[in-house]
Amino acid sequence: MAKNILKLTNEEAKEFFLTEERYFTFDLPQYFTFNKLIKKLSKKLEGKNLTDFYSQDKDGKKNDPKNFEDVNYKLFSNKNGEYSWRLFQLIHPAIYVSLVHNITEEKNWDEIVKKLNENTKIECVSIPVVKSKNQKSEKGEQILTWWKEVEQKSISMSLEYSYIFLTDIVDCYGSIYTHSISWALHTKKVSKTKRGRNELLGNFIDNDLRSMSYGQTNGIPQGSILMDLIAEIVLKYADIELSSKLENLEDKDFKIIRYRDDYRIFVNNPEIGKQIVKELSLVLAELGMKINSEKTVFSNDIINSSIKEDKLFWLTYNSQNSDIEKHLLIIKNLSDKYKNSGILVKELQDFYQKIYKQTNFRNIKVLISIITDIAFNNPRTYPISASILGKFISTLKKEDKKDTIEKIEKKFKKLPNTEILDLWLQRLTLKFDPKKEYQSKLAKKVIDDSQEIWNSKWLNKDIRKVIKETTIVDNEKIEKMDEYPNIDEVSMFFSKTNYFN
Repeated sequence: MAKNILKLTNEEAKEFFLTEERYFTFDLPQYFTFNKLIKKLSKKLEGKNLTDFYSQDKDGKKNDPKNFEDVNYKLFSNKNGEYSWRLFQLIHPAIYVSLVHNITEEKNWDEIVKKLNENTKIECVSIPVVKSKNQKSEKGEQILTWWKEVEQKSISMSLEYSYIFLTDIVDCYGSIYTHSISWALHTKKVSKTKRGRNELLGNFIDNDLRSMSYGQTNGIPQGSILMDLIAEIVLKYADIELSSKLENLEDKDFKIIRYRDDYRIFVNNPEIGKQIVKELSLVLAELGMKINSEKTVFSNDIINSSIKEDKLFWLTYNSQNSDIEKHLLIIKNLSDKYKNSGILVKELQDFYQKIYKQTNFRNIKVLISIITDIAFNNPRTYPISASILGKFISTLKKEDKKDTIEKIEKKFKKLPNTEILDLWLQRLTLKFDPKKEYQSKLAKKVIDDSQEIWNSKWLNKDIRKVIKETTIVDNEKIEKMDEYPNIDEVSMFFSKTNYFN
């Protein structure tokens, strides 16, 4: 099993976080690279405070990033193929590096590790992990951790318990109250006594989060492992508070497993389960969060309830076909029944491996239409769907390629918030139509390196120069890459992985 980051020394943790694969966890084309910028800023900020590099206003006072909008870069992604959306953020790299430096100071890292290792009645299995040698990414490792530590462990609970309650938190990252980070690390009493004083690690983290969010105290950015860790600090606080309340239960025959904001409560008495859910609701309310009543489920079938419905469906329905069109239609059926599911992404990755080396396809327009429909209704599949589309489109004549891309783009214009899709469509057109314009700043950055991504006006010229002159687009990769993404660009595993082993 992969080790989690709490096993790392402070220096190892620092090195871990100061890499692009931990800086952002959503899928971007491979030519976006942030390692050079992160390393340069880390060297520049080593042993110094970020405030030393703040710019000054006309009166000679230091600017505060809290007073500036768009400090982070926001990517709005369509969430469900309709009108719901998810917000990802590329944290301003200077604030990110400063936060990493501070969190991984030996005293501070020890404090975080001690807090997150504190024993409670809730078993947390979602601390970020370090990828093992046979995995390509932490994302792949984290998925396997979910299967082993959540689903398999949940199934085994059926030997001891008769009932399961499942629930999660509504918009967890978006509802985290930034002041609660200090409460979690130092207690509410200490935090309120020393409010605003940066000698408290929690206050420092709180301040940096507000600095990147126009001073807002509600919500933390989604899309980086560092923010996953900060979320765990708050959720651990909730675990401690809930454990305290559960001490008063007469019946202590229960087991609780938490994976981030996902709770699984195992009981032999359903009334105890209901009471635990009630106490959890009260604890979360104190933190400005609430459980998702629509996703709160009670069942006496622990085994089937422990495995996600999409996986159970695929286990019984899956009948891969050697015929490409029939195989893709089977996957479309899965996508229609279980939108945006993890198993759908996995099966599309396996399908891509199946067709990757093929050069001729029958009914190519039919295949393109099917995969476009899957992507349209399942935004989570944008990267892998775009890659499959790229493979199909690469077999067309140049004029047909442009016409097909235009038809796909026209279809997706019906949806709001499709920037991540646009970035992947740009990936498909770069080789045969490199000057094709897309609207997002990241897409424009690929064509024009002078395009600014983050608002850095609150920084002095020295740091702004580093950010401006360090490219985040690797043109050598663009030159060398194939017209369509290779397997490594879109697969989170080195090799085909069976989640059911």
